[in-house]
Amino acid sequence: MDGWENFRKNWLWFEEFGFGLDLSGAQRKSKIDANAELAAFRAMEDLEGGAIANGSENRRVGHYWLRAPELAPERSIGDEIVRTLERVKAFAADVRSGKIRTEAGPFSDLLCIGIGGSALGAQLLIGALGGDNLQVHFFDNTDPDGFRITLDKIGHRLERTLVIVTSKSGSTPEPRNGLAAVEEEMDKAGLRLGKRAVAVTCSGSELDRRAEDESWLGRFPMWDWVGGRTSVTSAVGLLPAALSAIDVDEFLAGAAAMDRLTRNVENNPAMGLAKACYDLSGGGPAAAMVVIPYCDRLCHISRYLQQLAMESLGKKLSRSGQELSGGLTVYGNRGSTDQHSYVQQLRDGLKNFFVVFIEVLSGREPRRTKAMKNAGNYLEGFYLGTKAALAEAGRPSITITLRQITAHSVGMLVALFERTVGFYGEFTDVNAYDQPGVEAGKKAADRLLALLDELKLFLEKKNMSPNGNDAEAIAAAMGRPKDVEMLFKWLEFLRAQP
Repeated sequence: MDGWENFRKNWLWFEEFGFGLDLSGAQRKSKIDANAELAAFRAMEDLEGGAIANGSENRRVGHYWLRAPELAPERSIGDEIVRTLERVKAFAADVRSGKIRTEAGPFSDLLCIGIGGSALGAQLLIGALGGDNLQVHFFDNTDPDGFRITLDKIGHRLERTLVIVTSKSGSTPEPRNGLAAVEEEMDKAGLRLGKRAVAVTCSGSELDRRAEDESWLGRFPMWDWVGGRTSVTSAVGLLPAALSAIDVDEFLAGAAAMDRLTRNVENNPAMGLAKACYDLSGGGPAAAMVVIPYCDRLCHISRYLQQLAMESLGKKLSRSGQELSGGLTVYGNRGSTDQHSYVQQLRDGLKNFFVVFIEVLSGREPRRTKAMKNAGNYLEGFYLGTKAALAEAGRPSITITLRQITAHSVGMLVALFERTVGFYGEFTDVNAYDQPGVEAGKKAADRLLALLDELKLFLEKKNMSPNGNDAEAIAAAMGRPKDVEMLFKWLEFLRAQP
């Protein structure tokens, strides 16, 4: 089959949505047969129908209901989804119009405090679609230097800064510490946090109770049937988006349109993408997925997909309880930046990857000037050149094409990868919706923080200064010989503190 015939056979284009998928650069005989496809479809039907999907926590998984509330297994769930969306839009409209404001005037800045899916989805949406209504900042770590840098950027505008705290429980360390940092800064300035704060959390959580007691500006729900990595179509992503003047109805409509496409057996872009990813990755860690959007506005997509794919698919045990070493490694940057960084290795180095290009045919603004037109021509030329160079070297690639970056097309893109990850999990016998490894890491951190408290108490009683050179003796005196390495690290950490 010649190149053109191969392309025509493996090219899907949906004119109504301005969306296409090119699998011609990944063409090979698939290891996924019709029975495996059918099983994956049935599993997704069960998921959308309300079956228990998160086995570790005995929960349903309902992110698909967020853009089609009528599909929720109980009417009460669908009604709550609709009410929440209306509340999100109304609150955002009141903030943007100045109806909800501070004593110093309308809000000028938005500070989003969250971790993982509680930040990545909003970062993707605001980076791709955000307007100039509010200056947006994120606390998405527990790094005190990061807090300080962001607070310095906000500066005197802190009194006109709206703070969104996103946490299911309110006790997750990263958002809890971020909230404490901004509250301390507000206290210094004589400002009340409650007049500037909104909570996105589970009903009855520690954070929810605090927000109610202190009369925060708003409280929006998180539900235990929505995982963080698939929460962008809930208030987690929609509230920051709406505050940034993004059309959240169009975003949800785009996600719903892709959901409908990817329920079809024929011409299903998510099934095609999942099969290609499975075949090219060897169904495991044999090859990484390198995501390269040729569009600055999608600069956050690779980080977003890292969590979506790697937290969903990187599991130690299969559903059957067998040990496995599964997952789909994701990394990426953006074109044409990559022309001057790691494309060299992609072209001539290790053959341990496949590329997913994201091509955008038209920018937000028409290319009116010669300079703008030339810049756009070069961007497309670099994408086509890189794709051709990889093909010449026998390196596989997939291309997703969007006519334009809009709220609708970004919604489609998010939903495409959500369904792709779900199908891929079925192919590898991995439950894509639980996360035992994440919980194990949190438990280990808790244990080591308890060890730090024990160490500090020991040093205080002995009137000793921290010094890593004393780690072995201290470990023995504390009855912690197996923890000597961790005690050394804590001692060096304590010695570096003021």
